[in-house]
Amino acid sequence: MFLRILSVTAALIAATFSASAEEAAAMKVGPEVGTTISLDFAGPDQTGSAQNFDSFVGENGAVVVFYRSAKWCPFCQMQLIDLNTNAFEAVKDRGFGIAAISYDKVRDLERFHKKWRVNFPLISDEGSVMIDELGLRNEDYKEGHYAHGVPHPVILVLDRNKTVTAKLMREGYRDRPEPEVLIETLDQLTTSGR
Repeated sequence: MFLRILSVTAALIAATFSASAEEAAAMKVGPEVGTTISLDFAGPDQTGSAQNFDSFVGENGAVVVFYRSAKWCPFCQMQLIDLNTNAFEAVKDRGFGIAAISYDKVRDLERFHKKWRVNFPLISDEGSVMIDELGLRNEDYKEGHYAHGVPHPVILVLDRNKTVTAKLMREGYRDRPEPEVLIETLDQLTTSGR
């Protein structure tokens, strides 16, 4: 009996370390906290208007959401709707701008926007230039696959100098950080003076 309990305990400990290792590996995707990004985050939005960091940054910085697709990814669609409904005003109230970036074409972003009336720019990175520059491309999808060029879903919080002050992501593509987690992160950053 003792050996069985010991065996189960060892298996649970191993599973815990394995999950932690997977989460740690996921966090190595893209720029690390403390990195200053030279990228301008420039591209057309869902209305075809030109956007860049200066057009959406707030007095305290910006939240930049990288997601797979507003056209075909239901997890991304839910995330964008959730951010629009449950985080947009709170992000703005804390002095941050917000923008979301995917490899979607402008016409696909426009369709999503017409249906859901998103209040923040959905920037098209057609060709995945920004996604690649930041090391966010999901390499699981080879050329010719409809998802070729998608990023790993990640939320970067940047200060006005484009230094990454926080990075939020979950292992896999189905789970995304909840709006409450984003708001708590922004609150911690603004109270700590970062």
